[in-house]
Amino acid sequence: MTVIRGDDDITNGLTALFALDPSLSLIASRCGPVPLRLSEPGFAGLASIVVSQMVSRASADAIWGRIVAGTQVMTADRYLAVHPDIAAGFGLSRAKAQTLQRIATAVAEGGLDLEALSQIDAATAMAELTAVKGVGPWTAQVYLMFCGGHADIFPAGDVALQAAVAHALDLEARPTARQLAVLSEKWSPWRSVAARLFWSYYAAITRREALPVA
Repeated sequence: MTVIRGDDDITNGLTALFALDPSLSLIASRCGPVPLRLSEPGFAGLASIVVSQMVSRASADAIWGRIVAGTQVMTADRYLAVHPDIAAGFGLSRAKAQTLQRIATAVAEGGLDLEALSQIDAATAMAELTAVKGVGPWTAQVYLMFCGGHADIFPAGDVALQAAVAHALDLEARPTARQLAVLSEKWSPWRSVAARLFWSYYAAITRREALPVA
């Protein structure tokens, strides 16, 4: 299994992608460097992805700052030890607070080994993550890409990716998640690099950051 660990892996992935699909070379020329954006695997990485989902970057940063200040060290055990009165001030929605509580409990009790997910196949890793209520496919995919280093994942349900692919490939309509998943198969085994490329393209054409926080 190929694992992304540094900028050289992104470069190698792009080279392979350009050979698989020459149209991606032109797309790359329009968006500049494709970022690595890799975080350490573990509770903090997954928690930050949950926090950032469906809110603005500014809101996510503010909430995350309060959580880090409240825990001091962002681990599952420390998160579970936070007094409820302090946790109530983090600014999390009820659903996200419950999801983080479930993740922290699973990690602390040994039922979920987040570090080990980078060493197993993507399907098994996805199944382990989404077994935790509140962790959906997008959250799991982004964690495996940006914390686990998996090289062959494409979050086809991501709206920015759908819009970027439609624009870049001059499609008549924005593809559905199912359609994009099928389309992305030709970029295997480097779909995680292809996703980074299209997020970068989206940012270039809209002048808005699209790459998920991790």
